[in-house]
Amino acid sequence: MKIGIVGLPNVGKSTIFNALTKAGAESANYPFCTIDPNIGIVSVPDPRLAVLDKMYTSKKVVPTTIEFVDIAGLVRGASKGEGLGNKFLSHIREVDAIVHVVRCFEDENVVHVEGKIDPIDDLETINLELIFADLEMLDRRIEKNKKLAKTNVQEKTNVEIATRLRELLESGKMPNDDDFTPEEWEFINTIQLISIKPVLYIANVSEDDLHEDNDMVKRLKAAIFENYSGNHKDIIKISAKIEEEIAQFDDDEKAEFLADLGLEASGLDQVISVGYKLLGLVTFLTAGPDECRAWTVTAGTKAPQAAGKIHSDIERGFIRAEITSYDQLVEAGSDVKAKELGVTRIEGKDYVMVDGDVTFFRFNV
Repeated sequence: MKIGIVGLPNVGKSTIFNALTKAGAESANYPFCTIDPNIGIVSVPDPRLAVLDKMYTSKKVVPTTIEFVDIAGLVRGASKGEGLGNKFLSHIREVDAIVHVVRCFEDENVVHVEGKIDPIDDLETINLELIFADLEMLDRRIEKNKKLAKTNVQEKTNVEIATRLRELLESGKMPNDDDFTPEEWEFINTIQLISIKPVLYIANVSEDDLHEDNDMVKRLKAAIFENYSGNHKDIIKISAKIEEEIAQFDDDEKAEFLADLGLEASGLDQVISVGYKLLGLVTFLTAGPDECRAWTVTAGTKAPQAAGKIHSDIERGFIRAEITSYDQLVEAGSDVKAKELGVTRIEGKDYVMVDGDVTFFRFNV
């Protein structure tokens, strides 16, 4: 999973990136201190791996990972090349989902690129720039498909789909899943549009506003859920300053610090949890003496394709999958006992993977 962190300059974007990844990107009180994208790879916390490691006494444990990309701050006019707009837009097209950081705190020592703090204006600035950039992309795609449509019926249909999508974006709306059929989405997803990517909004607040929404957060939530269409969106509230402190602690200290603040989860844990939900991801597990490992796949992935995440030969030569749900395996105490109890299942090529499947693939090539 590759997530791009975006926002206007000086909203706490790079600070949050540093807290999430411990990557040490430059964070300063002036616009465009981030120029080239900073990249940080984070292990996804999964307590199930520690349990399986103890059960199998594995030589190594390998969690699944998320790649965060801290992208240069966006300003009004970015779609026309203002600020670092063109660089920003090229980098963001490559990510799977967007984390959009919005400033919801007052601090006279932190300048705002627009001269005033208004999360709704900030939200609209970035959303409009993404739409403008996508309109240009669609115009180029429509012209290309029109030429191909002279000799290809499917390309004529594609022109009609792209034109409908353009009209929707031009009206300031983001497309819902219901706006197009699954077959039409297959074509739309080839265009690399930014505005249809899943978005997790982060309201960056002061420590004092972590438990109660301030007026800016209330307005932001209303704008996101009432005025912006599309199903692939969510919002969480975190304090960049608090996350900076959390990033310095080990796991035990972090848990104690969060408890003292009355928080159930760190910002990283929240981003991962919501990110998985937005992207429709599940995790299956493999375990044995050599290695315990987590693997991320899209919900709905069938067993052979999941096997392909491990190695293409396993997918090509797939015979069957031996699967035990994590909870049943732990309750049984071992894979031998799980088989004796009949909770280990033999699944074929049509089996759809479920989160927590502990899997052993049989294959022959």
